[in-house]
Amino acid sequence: MGCSSCSTGKDGQPKGCKNNGTCGTDGCNKLTVFDWLSNMSLPNGEKPFDCVEVRFKNSRKEFFRNSENLSLSIGDVVATQAQSGHDIGMVTLTGELVKVQMKKKNEDHTNQELPKLYRKASQKDIDIWQKCRDREAEIQKRSRELAIALNLQMKLSDVEFQGDGSKATFYYTAEERVDFRQLIKDMAKAFGIRIEMRQIGYRQEAQRLGGIGSCGRELCCSTWLTDFRSVSTSAARYQQLSLNPQKLAGQCGKLKCCLNYELDVYLDALKDFPASDTKIITEKGVALCQKVDIFKATLWFCYKDDWANWHALSKEHVNEMLEKNKRNEKVTSLEEYAIEESEEKEQEKVFENVVGQDSLTRFDKPKQPKNNRNKKRSPARKQQPNANATKTATPERKQNKPANNQNPNQKPKPNRNKPRKPRPPRPANAEGKPSEQKNQNSPSKEATGPKKNNKRRTNNKKRPTDNG
Repeated sequence: MGCSSCSTGKDGQPKGCKNNGTCGTDGCNKLTVFDWLSNMSLPNGEKPFDCVEVRFKNSRKEFFRNSENLSLSIGDVVATQAQSGHDIGMVTLTGELVKVQMKKKNEDHTNQELPKLYRKASQKDIDIWQKCRDREAEIQKRSRELAIALNLQMKLSDVEFQGDGSKATFYYTAEERVDFRQLIKDMAKAFGIRIEMRQIGYRQEAQRLGGIGSCGRELCCSTWLTDFRSVSTSAARYQQLSLNPQKLAGQCGKLKCCLNYELDVYLDALKDFPASDTKIITEKGVALCQKVDIFKATLWFCYKDDWANWHALSKEHVNEMLEKNKRNEKVTSLEEYAIEESEEKEQEKVFENVVGQDSLTRFDKPKQPKNNRNKKRSPARKQQPNANATKTATPERKQNKPANNQNPNQKPKPNRNKPRKPRPPRPANAEGKPSEQKNQNSPSKEATGPKKNNKRRTNNKKRPTDNG
């Protein structure tokens, strides 16, 4: 767990902002407490509180007396007193807030038998401590193999070394009592250290290991929850949740702790509600309660002989009908007090995106419209090139512009009904035959070369005569 500017580094030590766990977001360490009195000076004549809070592996915290009056700040690695030897931990809280935490955990700050804080850890102490922490995963795997070889019904969930490396504490869970005397002998012989076995519950195991819950967030027991209250299935019944053990169980296999968060609100709301097994006596028969909606303050009843038809009744009407039944008065019918469908329907609520979350389909490619250009067009629809596109339009062509229903490339047909002008007659020869007028300016046949073969017209249409 780490804040945005100061993420958790190796072995749970803060890194990044270098505020030693006193940043404003308070997320450097697990189950840490923000010291909001750290920047305030003590009044004149007051001495600082002589106890400090030290955190060890995972969420284990203990209080030690600073008998040497060392100047400590949050995040300092210190050497503390242990049953044999010394242990290495990290300071998580100093000052007056330690007294508040000790009172919360029923610790007497005036007790002179509190363990002492020796000194700030040297580099040699830190190197031995880090070397022992690196061996924990390998020793945990080997110890599980030894427990399986002895057929012990137990689960070794975590291993914690003492700071000086002389002792290791094994945390385990088991359904029944386990005789692990032979296991301790085998592990002491294999590892060459003193062994301590400590049984914990399934909730404490989830607190030490951590994880992600079904809500998508870190487990409450591993982040901020310190006390474990008992959770029963009645909490799910009051909140009208389905009694599905797969949905109601958490990472530890027990009922989720979050079932108790809103239980008090539901209990206060159900004080005015009639019991779910109430019966209403009507003239049509006995009516039984089938469903209760706490938020809408609505109850659904049906007749004993007609289980399919439910009638929605408000909480006030149900209490009124029960009062009549107590006076030995029958209610006429449920339909008289039933809520109409128009009243039952609510307007659709429009939710705003106040959190700023993006759509889940923001990376999907948008659907492109269907392109019909690739389809083959029929030859009749193909556009023919306009031969007269480059020519300039003359006034005569503008006048002879074809209509919209005509093809612009088609030449206009001549009007045969229009009368033609008569041609002048040709002069006659002496023989009475028309004379052949030759153009004197035209070149002669000899000068022009061989005679060209003129092709005959293949058009069978008759040419118009001079008379039209």
